[in-house]
Parts: sequence; structure tokens; C-alpha cells
Amino acid sequence: MKRIIALSGAVSLALALGACATDEDAGTTTTATMEETTTEETATEEATTEAPEASTDIVDTAVAAGSFTTLATALEAADLVETLKGPGPFTVFAPTDEAFDALPEGTLDELLADPTGDLSQILQYHVVSGEVMAADVLELDGQTVETIQGSDLTVEVEGENVALIDAAGNRVNVVDTDIAASNGVIHVLDGVLMPNA
Repeated sequence: MKRIIALSGAVSLALALGACATDEDAGTTTTATMEETTTEETATEEATTEAPEASTDIVDTAVAAGSFTTLATALEAADLVETLKGPGPFTVFAPTDEAFDALPEGTLDELLADPTGDLSQILQYHVVSGEVMAADVLELDGQTVETIQGSDLTVEVEGENVALIDAAGNRVNVVDTDIAASNGVIHVLDGVLMPNA
């Protein structure tokens, strides 16, 4: 009789332990499933979250950058601000303030004195229709691109370095790229391009 009770107790204990193990396993499975679901949701959110669209146009983006004050002044003087605030898209090769400072003494003053003449031509020579990203420019080695001024620029690529050759034969380096704007993109230059030799 004692054996039967002992055996019965052992079977009951085994069943109870089995039930606990199943409950624990189920809890683990539930936790793992919840973690997987949360991970999948997070991954889905990350995959569907894109970089926010740029909310400012090319002119406002350049002004906000703080290193294109001369360019902004020149655009205003040449009455080109509204053009570059238009729908575009545009690609602007933007000379920095230092690039304008490097022009021969008195050149900028002369250009600003006649904003609808040479200054307007020079500024338009820095703009290409369409949005041309840096990756696209890297594919243009040796090719020419037409500016909205009507003259061409020649693209020169050496590895990751890009330079533009203007009509005067000057080689100007692209020093920063892909500054997004709502109506195009800005690439930064270390010099000023000249449309005439």
C-alpha cells in the first residue's frame, strides 16, 4: 500500500512539475514572441522612416548656413533671389565667402556696381537645371554640363575629388556636397566660376 501511495505521489509530483515547466516555457515563449514583435515593429518603423524633406529653399538654406553671405548679397543685387526660390529643381555650385574674398581686389565691388551685367551672368553660371547629387557628379568625369546661363562647365573627377573647369580654364574644387533644399541641392565651391575667358 505504501508503494502505491509513494508511486501515486511521485506521479502527481511529476505531473505538477511538468505542468509548471509547461507554464514556464509558455511564459518564455510569450515573452520571446513579444520581444520579436517589438523588434519587428521597431525595424519596420526604422525602415519606413525617411530623412525629413528639406523645408527651406536654396536661398534660405544658403543664408542659414552662414558661409554664403556674399553669395546671398550678390543674388539679391542681381535680382535672382526669386528665381532660386522658384520650384526648380536647381543644382547650385555655391562659392563660399572666402572664395569671393579671393577674387582680385576690387572685382566684387565692380560686379556689384553693375548687378544685371557680368554679376548676373556669373551667378547664373553657377546654377544647373535639375537636381544633380554628388553620386551623379562622380559619373560625369570629362563631361560638360550646361548652366542656366547657357555656357558649359567641364567636370573633372579624381577618385572622390571633383573639380569644375570653367570657360576661362580655372579649376574650382567642390569642397562639400549634397546640402539639401526644398527646391534642389547645393554643392560648395572654393572658388568663383567665370563664364568668359
